[in-house]
Parts: sequence; C-alpha cells; structure tokens
Amino acid sequence: MNNDVLAAIKSLSPTFSKGQRRIAAFINDNYEKAAFMTAGKLGLAAGVSESTVVRFASDLGYDGYPEMRRAMQELVKNRLTTVQRIEVARDMISGADVPETVLNSDMAKIRHTLEELDREQFKRAAETISRAKTVYIVGVRSSAVLSSFMGFYLNQLFPDVRVISQSAFSEIYEQVLHISEGDVLVAISFPRYSRRTIMAMRYARDKGAKIVGITDSESSLVAELADVKLYARSDMVSFLDSLVAPLSLINALVVAVAEQSNKDLGETFEKLENIWTEFDVYEKYDQ
Repeated sequence: MNNDVLAAIKSLSPTFSKGQRRIAAFINDNYEKAAFMTAGKLGLAAGVSESTVVRFASDLGYDGYPEMRRAMQELVKNRLTTVQRIEVARDMISGADVPETVLNSDMAKIRHTLEELDREQFKRAAETISRAKTVYIVGVRSSAVLSSFMGFYLNQLFPDVRVISQSAFSEIYEQVLHISEGDVLVAISFPRYSRRTIMAMRYARDKGAKIVGITDSESSLVAELADVKLYARSDMVSFLDSLVAPLSLINALVVAVAEQSNKDLGETFEKLENIWTEFDVYEKYDQ
C-alpha cells in the first residue's frame, strides 16, 4: 500500500463522490491536522458522516481508517513545527480529560510497539551489543534522555560504554573518532530526526562499526542506515515527544543484553553495593 495519501487522493479524485471530494479537500488543505483526527472528527470537519470517512479510506485502498491515519501521520510527523504540534494537540485534547487521554495514548503506544516488534531484529540487537568491543550510544535533544538511561545501565554490564553528549557536529565526531570494526553504535532518534545523529551514524558506518537503530519507522533515515532496526511508537502529544514506548523497548533490550552477555550480575551488583555503602551513596533510614 502506498503510504502517500495525498498522491492516492490525487490519482483517484475523478472517481470521488460529493462527500468524498469534501474529505479530500479538507485533507489536502489540513493534512497536518487530519492525520491526528478520529474518523468522527474528520467527518465533522469535512461536513460528512463518520461512515463516509471510513468508506473513503477503504476506497483509497486501505484496510480501514486507522491504516489511512497512520499513513497520514507518516507523511507529516517530520514536517511539523513545534507551533503546528501545539495546534494539533489542542484539537486532540480539547475538552478531554488530559491525564486519561495522555496515559491511555501512551499505553496504546506500548501495546502497538509490542505487537509490531520484530523478535529476530530484537535478538540480533541484543547479540550485537553484547559482543561489541566498545558500545557508543547517541541520542540528542529529547532522545538524550533515552541514551543516558541506556548508557547508565550498560555501564554496569560492560567496561567500555560511551554516551555521546549533545554538542556541535565537530564535537560529536571527536567523541566517535576511534570507533571501528568490532564496535557498535546505538543510534536513537525520533521525529523530528536529528541531523547530528544521522551524521554520527554515517561516520560509524564508514569506519566499519555495526549500527543498532532505535526509531519510529522504517521510512526514517535511522532505519535506512542501521544494520539492526528496532521500532517504537512515538506519536506526538502537544509539544512533547512521547518517550514511553521507546523507553520500555530500551528497558527490554538492556535486560536481553544482560542475558546475552553471560555476566554474573549478582557479583557485579555486590561490588556496586559495597561501593554505595562505602561512599554513602544512598540515604539511610532508621527502621
């Protein structure tokens, strides 16, 4: 199925009914909003019934409206500015219970991520990381939270894990200067995709390192450049990037890497507990 909804609309427009022409006109003029509307809301905005919207999606060749909406989201998600994202969010959340809307949306992202997860790619990602000489992790802007989380736990498993900090292009190159064959770069990026992450991936690939990409779609440049690809849902809510599903996927990956590495985790954390006790890392409470 062609994911370019606008191209499909243009191609089939001569066959549209009056109601379908209304839907097509609204999508063409407001695709950045239509991509995040329910069938009912889109029908209301276009002046047609919800059932007409559902039939429209079917006539375009989609299995249903949810598939057409995902295709529209693929089209727009990397094009939206922060201002446009706020406008879309107002339409999505207006009049709704915010905690219920956002938390239910996050739970749905985790569920879809699990349902769509390629288990073979997941296994390959864990094996690739566990066998690497040096693990480099790059994720900038909002993805920096994910790279820091992953780096914190992998540092407790392996002696040489390097989290690439956010910096200028030249400084990122300096941080991956010695990457080579036998190393792995874990690249984490979600819309709007960071150019610095892509540049680091290209450099690592040229140096012969393996690349594990964690992103949202096979159409992203991260997926194109990665040797192993993992996808997590990260649809936007307001000006925020929802990182719940990516974080859950990374959490699972760290657990799988620990199993693959065949390390004695009990011994590792016994050493850490001794260090934490010696240096009073944690607050003590009287029983």
